Amino acid sequence: MNNIVKSKRGEGYIDTVVIVLSAMLVIALAVKVLPVFIAKNQLNTYANEVLRTAEISGRIGNEVNNKSIDLYKQTGIEPTILWQAQYITGTNKVQLNNEMTVTVEYRMDIGFFSFGSFPIKISSKATGRSEVYWK
Repeated sequence: MNNIVKSKRGEGYIDTVVIVLSAMLVIALAVKVLPVFIAKNQLNTYANEVLRTAEISGRIGNEVNNKSIDLYKQTGIEPTILWQAQYITGTNKVQLNNEMTVTVEYRMDIGFFSFGSFPIKISSKATGRSEVYWK
């Protein structure tokens, strides 16, 4: 009986099972977390392209809305868009060389199987200047 307790013949199998199980958990975590980084990159691109459209048109109007719809079709991301700009009184136009800032926010759920869902907010900010002179 004493020899059976001191025997180490099955130890390698247990170590292998623990290592494989740990590796699978790490891979499963990566599969759930990596899409967040991809969405953050897409959100940065989204903010830069929408801002560039606003800079070229000199206003926040139909051109920007159309660009936003196109980006939604390409990426599948529909973020909340917040603008900060010094508008010409009573319009949505921004005078030449005045600063415009866009902040886009998107809420994404990450979860780990049956342990629940964890909503996180991803945001991106871009700043530029109007390129149109309004008379």
